[in-house]
Order: sequence, then structure tokens, then C-alpha cells
Amino acid sequence: LATSSEEESEVEHDVEEAGSDHSEDEGPGPMAMELRVEAPQTQIVLHEDKQYYPDAEDVFGPGVEALVQEEDTQPLTEPIVAPITERKFQVDESAQLPDTMYTKEFLVDLLGHPNMVRNIALGGHLHHGKTALLDVLVAATHSWPEWDAATPIATPTTKMRQPNERAFGYTDVHRLERQRGIGLKSMPMSLVAQNTKGKSYALNIMDTPGHANFIDEVTAALRLADGVVVVVDAVEGVMSGTERVIRAAVREGLGITLVINKVDRLILELKLPPEDAYIKLKHTVEEVNNTIATCPHTDASMRVSPELGNVCFASASFGWCFSLESFAARYVDTWQMPVAPKELARRLWGDVYYHAERRTFMRRRAPDGKQAVRSFVHFVLEPLYKIFAQVVGEDEPQLRTTLNALGIRLRKADYAMNARDLLRRVLCHFFGPPTGLVDMCVAHIKSPAANARAKTEHLYTGQMDGATAVAMRTCDADGPLVVSVAKQYPSSDASQFYVLGRIFSGHISVGQKVRVLGEAYAPGDDEDMALATVSDAWVYCSRYRIPVSGLGAGSWVLLSGVDASIAKTATIVDTS
Repeated sequence: LATSSEEESEVEHDVEEAGSDHSEDEGPGPMAMELRVEAPQTQIVLHEDKQYYPDAEDVFGPGVEALVQEEDTQPLTEPIVAPITERKFQVDESAQLPDTMYTKEFLVDLLGHPNMVRNIALGGHLHHGKTALLDVLVAATHSWPEWDAATPIATPTTKMRQPNERAFGYTDVHRLERQRGIGLKSMPMSLVAQNTKGKSYALNIMDTPGHANFIDEVTAALRLADGVVVVVDAVEGVMSGTERVIRAAVREGLGITLVINKVDRLILELKLPPEDAYIKLKHTVEEVNNTIATCPHTDASMRVSPELGNVCFASASFGWCFSLESFAARYVDTWQMPVAPKELARRLWGDVYYHAERRTFMRRRAPDGKQAVRSFVHFVLEPLYKIFAQVVGEDEPQLRTTLNALGIRLRKADYAMNARDLLRRVLCHFFGPPTGLVDMCVAHIKSPAANARAKTEHLYTGQMDGATAVAMRTCDADGPLVVSVAKQYPSSDASQFYVLGRIFSGHISVGQKVRVLGEAYAPGDDEDMALATVSDAWVYCSRYRIPVSGLGAGSWVLLSGVDASIAKTATIVDTS
């Protein structure tokens, strides 16, 4: 203590001397400055009592709760900065079903009658218009605002795009398909369509990808279908993808029909005369027949030709499709001709010429020195060429008069459209719904009941004399349950899988307990077999699903709750 007092005295003495020296340098002031310095503290302060930084209360104020964690409680499986995850990978409109020209109950009821059902696969080369052709059917039966939307008038600074160039087709539902602009998976679409006579049929259509890397998707689609519609570009003709689809269809024993798409390219791009356009179309048909002939186990009954009714002509981008019979029906109805449309259609293809002066069809081109016109050119191509020329070249008053003569009424705003979109609107009114395509599918693709025997003998590996095989060959809805699963589809959030299968016999319903037989299942080995319960059942329509309580033989059904043991394909049977 004495030492501390002495040190304090010395400090005060030094301070007084410093103050006196300062006052001497600056001279006397009115007031003497008083300076006090605190003495250093020498008491002992524990480490935990020292305060180097202000408290949270001093920083944030009172009433604010501040939490301090000394250890990292975040698990290793959780990233520090979580990536942005997408919870929706494909379009799903099941929450609000779109409006259709028919009721959903009518579609489900039609599926219960196998004779009124057609199971179809759309196949062809890449970018030949398979999805666009299906869009024509969808637009004719669904309320689809994207299809009805028109592009603005093209200006010199605006690139004229294709008519009604939609960003995506109706079956392009996956995010990757929309990014890449091609189909990646086979997508089913079930709808009700009418033929030329107004009779309704349920069409289960599988839209397949055209890329060579996805030929397995085409094979899976053919396993579910009873026939295939081969789509070929009118300009490119038969390509490698077309040949692969035809060979696969022949191996599966399916009926083959042909749609020559993009006929508008012959007019707008190649600018071929009508006679040359006919030769090009005929060459495409011959290419398809030659490809079929090179496949093993084929016969003359598989030949395709327009006069047989198994060939259609289409321009999916302009929204029209017709067969010779549907085109002939327009002439018969318009002119009240005393002839059946089928009889007139037989004279609209091949080396058949129409003589206007005699008003007769003949096999000779120039009798009596008179030049005759080929019937297909005179009755089909020339009217089509005239519509293209008049819509593109005529002014509004002249075009309105021409369209009124054809029975086509357009709004005032329609005449201000882009020329291609106006042409599409006129052609859609002129041809109407694609009834010719429906006629072709109904006449030349067998129903599930008619094709059940051939389909069962081709796919079923069990005993053909058993009760199950008999029910499958007759497509018996009251027989034992047999469902062949060929495809799996993820949910929109990729949280689970749904399985798509074809019901060969029996009836499957929600809540039913079933056995799922894997690919390695054998009657004496139950290892690859699992029990499951059907939790939901739907009719799959690409962008939406129609819930049903159950479906019978001949239909395609989408199931949930049975996918746990399925790797690729499987067979679903009853527990008994």
C-alpha cells in the first residue's frame, strides 16, 4: 500500500510539472487547465468475467432473443446451400379436367365395349409429324386454346413462323421434351372420335418418339396396340425410322396403315405442279409397300393403297386430314350424286382419267385426240391448289366471295391474320374434323375383340388350353384377370410410378388384391411374384387422367399401388 501511495504522488508531481511547462510556453491564460488521470487498476479479474465485446442486448437492444450455437447441428446429408429443386416435372391437368366435345362418362362407357375400341400406335421417322397429327384429333375433340390461337401479322422485321406454331404438342408433357423439342417417351391418349357417318369410337392412341435411340419406346407401344399408323413426310419419303417401325409392326403381326403428312410442302416449298405432286405421292406409297415386302412373313393383304382405304393424306400443321372416301363423300353430299362415296373413291387413284366432255372415267389418257386429266389430280389436287392460291393471292372482298361460295364464313378479324394462319383457318373449315382418319383406323385396324386371338398367341407363354388362355383369346371381361404391363410413368412430382397395361381378360377395379408376376416368374417358382392392392385406376390422356372405379377387357388402364416389384414389364393376375 505504501508503494502504491508513493507512485500516485510521483504521478501527480509529474502532471503538475507538465502543466507548468505548458503554461510557460503559451503564456498565462485566464484560467488554469486541470488534468486528472486515473490510476491503473491492479485487481485480479477472472477470465470468464472479462468482457472483450458488447453483449447482444447492447447491440440489438432489450427484448430481442439472440441464440448462439457453438456446434454445427446440421446433418451431413443436408447441404449448406440447398439447390433449387423442381417439384413438377411434367404437365398435369388432372386437378381440373379440360372440356371435351363428349362427356368423360361416355368415353368410359365406350371402353367397356371392345368392338367399339381401337388400340393404335403412331409411328414414323423423326419430325415427320406424328405428334402434330394427334394434335389434329385432340383439337377436334377438346377445348384447346393453344390450338385456336393465331400468330400476328408478319412484318418485314418479324420472321414468319409456321401456322399456329405451338411451343409444344399435346403429348409433349415432360419438361425435357419441351426443352429439346422432341418426344422422349411413348404417351397414350384416349379420346372419342366420329367417323364420316357420325358413329363414335373410343381410340386409344400411343404417340411414339421418332428418334433412333428410343426404338424401345416404340416396341413397348406396339405391345399394347392392335395396329399401327405409319406417318411419312410427303417430301422426305421413307426414312430409316420409317423402316424400323414397319419391320417392328410386321414382327408383332399388326395391321399397317399409312398417313402421308405435310402435303402442303409439295405446294408451298417444292411448288410442284399437280401432276408431279401426284407422282411424288404415288412414289411414297410404293416405297412403303416395297419396305413391307422385304419383311419376312408378309403377304398381299398388307399392301397399302389409297383406293383400298388404308392411306390418308394430311397436313397436320394446317389442321386437315382426309382419305379418298371422305373426300368423295364431300362431292356426293354437295352435288347429290347417285353413287356411294366408296365407289367414287375407287376411281380417284391410279391410272384413271376423267373426261370432262363425256363426264366419264376411263383407263385411257387421250381418246379421240382429247387430253384427259388424271382423276386424283382433277378432283383432289386441283381444288386444293386453288384454295392455297386464292387464300394467299386474293384480297379480302374477292376472298370473301370465294369462301362464301364454299360455305365458309369467317369473322372480319380473321382476314387480318397472317397468310399462313388464315390458310390454316380456311382449310380447317373446308375439311372439317379428321373423319377420314377415323374411317381408316376403324376399317383397317382390328378391335381388341377381333385381334385377341392373334395377340394372345403372340404374347402369351402359358398353356393355350387352359381357362385363362381361352378367356384371353375371346377378350372375356368375365374371365380371369390378366393385365399385361408394358410401360411405367412417373407422377408429376416424380414421387411414385404408375403402370400402364392392357387388359386381356377379366375386370380390374380399385381396391382389388392382385398378384404381380415379374419377368422371371415361372409356375413352379414364385420368387418373382408379389402381392399388391390396386389403389387407383385411371384412363390416361397424356395431360390428364380420368379416374375410374374399374375397367374391363380390351382397354388400356393406368394403375397405382402395384409398381413396387416391377422393373420393366410384368403381368397382373387375380390372387386366386
